[in-house]
Amino acid sequence: MNLIYTGISDEGAPGLKEQINLHRQLGWNSLELRSIDGKNICEMPDRDFDEAFEIISEEGFSVAGFGSSIANWSRPVTGDFNIDKQDLMRAAPRMHKLKTPFLRIMSYTQGEASDQEWAEKAISRVLELTRMAEGEGITLIHENCDGWASSKPENMARMLDAIPSKALKIVFDMGNPRSHGHPEEAVFDFLKVCKERIVHIHIKDCYLNEKNEDIHCFPGEGECHVYDIVETMVKEQNFRGYISIEPHMVFQFHKNREKNGEADTKKAANYLAYGRKTMALLSGLEKE
Repeated sequence: MNLIYTGISDEGAPGLKEQINLHRQLGWNSLELRSIDGKNICEMPDRDFDEAFEIISEEGFSVAGFGSSIANWSRPVTGDFNIDKQDLMRAAPRMHKLKTPFLRIMSYTQGEASDQEWAEKAISRVLELTRMAEGEGITLIHENCDGWASSKPENMARMLDAIPSKALKIVFDMGNPRSHGHPEEAVFDFLKVCKERIVHIHIKDCYLNEKNEDIHCFPGEGECHVYDIVETMVKEQNFRGYISIEPHMVFQFHKNREKNGEADTKKAANYLAYGRKTMALLSGLEKE
């Protein structure tokens, strides 16, 4: 059994051709697209998308998924819902053109909402987005990152129970629970409630220092049980989706900066090292 690797490619380089080059060096032939030269794939003008499509086609690459801003850390549940709906409707034809299966979403930060309003609006908005996705023939994958459903395993279970649609699946990131301050073992609590809906995996690892700050590190060197999570999915769920790296060690998109001002060359080198360490860490699963 061979694992299929890809990565959130803007963590390696801002430009599309550079992103493709990094993946080619790793022996991969797909990208998980979030941004190109700082422009989100779901929000960029049509002319920019058309140019990206031509490059991807010419290079013979596929796209494993779009990393949208829908319902993410920048969009509170009290914000303008029309922005999310517009992003989805703009993304859908682009996904069809690229034969891209998944659109990554989250489930809204709380903003000024009460706990009850947060829960009710998050579920109702994700439900409406899911119905739109059904109509467009695409699949939303909810990431266990910022947002109502990711704040507690119980919330994740409640959302999935409320929205049983095949158009809503899960992208599981084992690094997020710990980096958001949950106890180390909480990653398994989140996994338990959603593992049957997981179709995509993000590889991320970190540990908390003495100041309770999350320090991102190479896979297998932190507190996020990278190998154990992937092993569980492969052995118990017969997982056959993409394993996608999201290093966060040099570049974190949500902070819109390189740590300590490192140049793009440092970011690219780290991305390559991270990809190789991920494949080395998980190579045992391919031999079984």
